[in-house]
Amino acid sequence: MTPPSGVVLLTDRRVAREGLDRVVAGAVAGGVRWVVLREKDLPRAERAALAADLRAILADVGGTLIVAGPDPLGGDAVHLPAAGPYPPPTHNLLGRSCHNRAELDRLTTEHYATISPVWPTKTKPGYGPPLGVVGLGSLVRASPVPLLALGGVETPEQVTACVHSGATGVAVLGALMRAGNPTETAATLTSAFQEAVTPELTQTRRGVTQVPTSGLRPTVPTQGSSLTARSGHCRPQPQTATKEGK
Repeated sequence: MTPPSGVVLLTDRRVAREGLDRVVAGAVAGGVRWVVLREKDLPRAERAALAADLRAILADVGGTLIVAGPDPLGGDAVHLPAAGPYPPPTHNLLGRSCHNRAELDRLTTEHYATISPVWPTKTKPGYGPPLGVVGLGSLVRASPVPLLALGGVETPEQVTACVHSGATGVAVLGALMRAGNPTETAATLTSAFQEAVTPELTQTRRGVTQVPTSGLRPTVPTQGSSLTARSGHCRPQPQTATKEGK
């Protein structure tokens, strides 16, 4: 599996405006190809059933479900907290939450990490202090693995700033969980990511000139077709849009 890039959705059913399956299906229809299942307070059986439902939604577009915590719930992709476990378990895809240089320096076999908070966040008010884009860029340069920017990412301008600071993507919770139209919000943020990592064509008096943007150039997920929301609760390439495109 390749590390996640683009717009990565983090779940939180307590702030979601609809059921998680409907929010995830909407975000996937808007271009999201990576979802991190949190909901750690649920009983394992209920959480495993939810993971199966979300995997089915993502399977339609070749997406990947990552499970927060060491238990992959029948999959092989996990995202661990900064506190542990150390050494990390062995999985095809392994990520970890980090917040500073010391935590990044502890990484060993992880394939990627989130770094937070970049901006103040409504989900965890008072959590910080925020790194800002300057702090984000400094940690990207120091990190041994690709970083996803997390915390307060809500606008296309913030997505662009994170990519230009070197992040390979953005992890988004509130902006998508609380969205009245998750498909539209996901499409807007995904489009901003695509534009930030793709050379732009600018018109000059002498014709068309290709101007590369700054920052890293990770694989760009494409937007998929509309999905029907489901009831209930090796790395695939994130750019695969449909099964037929595999």
